[in-house]
Amino acid sequence: MCAQQSEQKPNLLLSVLGNKCPRCRKGNLFVSRNPYKLKVVTQMPEHCPVCGQETELEPGFYYGTGFVSYGLSVLFSVISFILWALTIGVSFRDDRVFWWMGINIAVTILIQPLLMRLSRSIWIAFFVRYEGSIPKRKDTLSIAL
Repeated sequence: MCAQQSEQKPNLLLSVLGNKCPRCRKGNLFVSRNPYKLKVVTQMPEHCPVCGQETELEPGFYYGTGFVSYGLSVLFSVISFILWALTIGVSFRDDRVFWWMGINIAVTILIQPLLMRLSRSIWIAFFVRYEGSIPKRKDTLSIAL
């Protein structure tokens, strides 16, 4: 009996965090891997380079990512507040809370390109299912004579 090599299903969480195509979990969702290249931070190819999945399913598809990005920002703020309270402490008698607010605002602004990309990756993963090893889609615009 020979052992067959089966392709292992890529992890959903790792593919979302790595900004990979949700259909094949291999192709990059963004043109540039660097999220701090601000001119192309949200620029995506029209189709996944590996499987051919469209990245913009309909006009205005990514408007919903505002809600996801807001949720991620709030989650980051809550976690940073809990860590601040556990390590430094929270007191209204001095200015520790204001230090946390200032640092939290600055860090949230700095990680915004990451949050924007992550929210797009999460949003498209809601709507596109994983299909495993699939051949690249053919161009559907060709006309048969």
